[in-house]
Amino acid sequence: MPIPQLHHVSVVVEDLPAAIAFFAALGMTLEGEAPIEGDWVDRINGIEGLKVDIAMMRDPEGDGRLELTKFRHPPLVTVEPAAPPPNAPGLRSVMFTIDDLDATVARLHEQGGELVGEVVQYEDKYRLCYMRGPAGIIVALAQPLK
Repeated sequence: MPIPQLHHVSVVVEDLPAAIAFFAALGMTLEGEAPIEGDWVDRINGIEGLKVDIAMMRDPEGDGRLELTKFRHPPLVTVEPAAPPPNAPGLRSVMFTIDDLDATVARLHEQGGELVGEVVQYEDKYRLCYMRGPAGIIVALAQPLK
């Protein structure tokens, strides 16, 4: 049986323009933005009166997408801790392969990104780090060593 193709990963954010800027600094491009509401979205989410704004970001190769979602109604719920540690259950991270780790970390830092730990080297294969981005999501960065 063939494996289904992954279409996109969705992240709920408080500040949509800041999240767009963060992922643009990573090298993704904005594919489009749209307000979403109506009966179908209420039914699929199980929330009556749902109103969101979404932005779809695409990787430079055009294969991977990241949907950024800002809720207008109902308001966001508070989850504790707001920025869970890396060993919390749920979505751990989204990993991106990049060409220049130091430059990417600097760009993301300018957009509010923070290193979770340190930049490390894994054997002779990669330089790696985890950065916390919008809505506390952990973005993993991997620079292949040539």
